[in-house]
Amino acid sequence: MSDSTAIPLQWSHRDYLWRVKLPGHGHSSPVVWGDRLYVTAAEQTDATRLIRCLDVSDGATVWQRSFGSPQFDLGNATAYDAATPVVDKERVYMAWAAPGECIIQAIDRTDGRPLWRRDLGPYNSEHGHATSPIVWRDLLILMNDQKDDASVVALDTRTGETRWETTRQCEKAAYSTPFIWQPDGAGPQLITSGWGPGIVAYDPASGRTLWRLPVFKARCVGSPVAAVGLIFAQSGSGGGGKQFFAVRPGVPKRNSDAEVAYEVTGSLPYVPTPIAHGELVFLWSDSGVVQCIDATSGERLWRERVAGRYFGSPVRVGDRLYCMSREGQMVILAATRDFRELARIDLGEGSHSTPAIADGVMYLRTFTHLMAIGDAGVEQPTTDE
Repeated sequence: MSDSTAIPLQWSHRDYLWRVKLPGHGHSSPVVWGDRLYVTAAEQTDATRLIRCLDVSDGATVWQRSFGSPQFDLGNATAYDAATPVVDKERVYMAWAAPGECIIQAIDRTDGRPLWRRDLGPYNSEHGHATSPIVWRDLLILMNDQKDDASVVALDTRTGETRWETTRQCEKAAYSTPFIWQPDGAGPQLITSGWGPGIVAYDPASGRTLWRLPVFKARCVGSPVAAVGLIFAQSGSGGGGKQFFAVRPGVPKRNSDAEVAYEVTGSLPYVPTPIAHGELVFLWSDSGVVQCIDATSGERLWRERVAGRYFGSPVRVGDRLYCMSREGQMVILAATRDFRELARIDLGEGSHSTPAIADGVMYLRTFTHLMAIGDAGVEQPTTDE
């Protein structure tokens, strides 16, 4: 989410600040720290994993590294590099998996030197790997949800040593990325979703389970989000969403259990993660049906079909939603209580990625290209979100 005023509503290929071709092929999203951008890719012919560091001012390559990995059958809709990297002040971290390994690789952010590498063991999944790591304080946290030996693990960002690991009982691999939620008057919670465990909150410092609500009957791919004090999470199968819940979190110090506040039905997202704007939550489905609900009550305010198919998630810029389709269009909607399609822009190539926004610039990753649009010279507003 961003409140930047520098991201345009309309643009053409001539308006990009820069556009560069990336090595290999990829579905992961770019990440930014300061004046550097990091993006992964993979060679589909031999599963070599690639990471490139670019200068945000002109897209020039600062450094690039490659790592070998076993090949395996991916299926039709995914790629070897579906997981997005994560970056902190000192390092960038990338995750990938094959049937015989689940790897976290830490790399020096400034010069690309490999620093440490952890193999979490065999990975059992029908569709490859896609869960992205997150950083909280000095911990790198990764969901390792799979059919066998599932867990959530926290590693020391400096050394890669295990700080804690908590086992999970999963029906199948899940690809949801967790987030840290800070409820009012309580400690932080690591919010996760998966088929089997359900929606689970852990103490991110220790891995201790704080509360759990086993509500899912299908695989979790899109990530959970928070709005108006509620947690929103989804599951699906066969290319479409099946369940979408708003959950009232548990409060451990009051011995209060989590409970379902309400359920949303019909035209649900499976892969795209929902997004909130104040008291509104927007659900953007894989098949291009978008709906807006009142986050507090669950009332559906509108539901409309926009053309295209979607694996990337929408982002919010001010009162607009931006989402890239698998066919290569950027669709822009009003993030309001009334449906309005504001613009539709041809990107020239398909995308399964989610845009990144930093310092007045939006970075768009298609299958083989990366481009920047916006105005880095515009002063950016501050926000508490």
